[in-house]
Amino acid sequence: MTKTKIFCDIADSKTIKEFNKKSIVDGFTTNPSLMRKAGAKSYEKYSKLLLKICRNKPISLEVFADNFKEMEKQALKINSWGKNIYVKIPVINSKGKFTGQLIKKLNKKKIKLNITAVYTVTQVKKINSCLDNRTKSIISIFSGRMGDVGKDPVPIIKKAIQITKSKNKVEILWASTREPYNYTQAKQLGCQIITMPPNIISKVSNFGKSFNQLTKDTVRTFLVDSKKSRYKI
Repeated sequence: MTKTKIFCDIADSKTIKEFNKKSIVDGFTTNPSLMRKAGAKSYEKYSKLLLKICRNKPISLEVFADNFKEMEKQALKINSWGKNIYVKIPVINSKGKFTGQLIKKLNKKKIKLNITAVYTVTQVKKINSCLDNRTKSIISIFSGRMGDVGKDPVPIIKKAIQITKSKNKVEILWASTREPYNYTQAKQLGCQIITMPPNIISKVSNFGKSFNQLTKDTVRTFLVDSKKSRYKI
């Protein structure tokens, strides 16, 4: 059975420092929104700070340009910062144009890529056709955001794994994780990677409690809260 690696989806340097020490965490993913949330003023300086902390685990750093020439320049520069980097490229730009030619070009240069913001089987097929089997690549499927609009991501993840099966250098990543059970789903599907925010990783670390223990814990919580509130009837 395929081991489902756990990546931590965060750009905060203190949190990365903490979670980099955890054996349960196999790597990290970031994006421009997370970088902004972490307070990064200079993208390059902040990225290099994260790379000093995370030296031996893979970390994804994303381009933020919208035109393909600038995307390529950024991708080459980001890639030069460290051997453990996966350069994140969105599947399309903001105008809806597929980044396929850029993916092919960077893949041929043996740059490890993480193709992100993927939602459909068609997108997976198009990406897969742009990738060879010589360089490691990740296809990030935004499962949680599918769930947010009432769609089931499981059939799409399952198809994506089948489509990329012949290329052992291509991995499918379950992204935008919403709850700990998503890890169980990813494992059952044979999804190679799941990326999760730190609070969900902490909950996954507690997997294995029996229902009896959960019942006791729940009732004890009610008891403690009612005593603290000094309720009387």
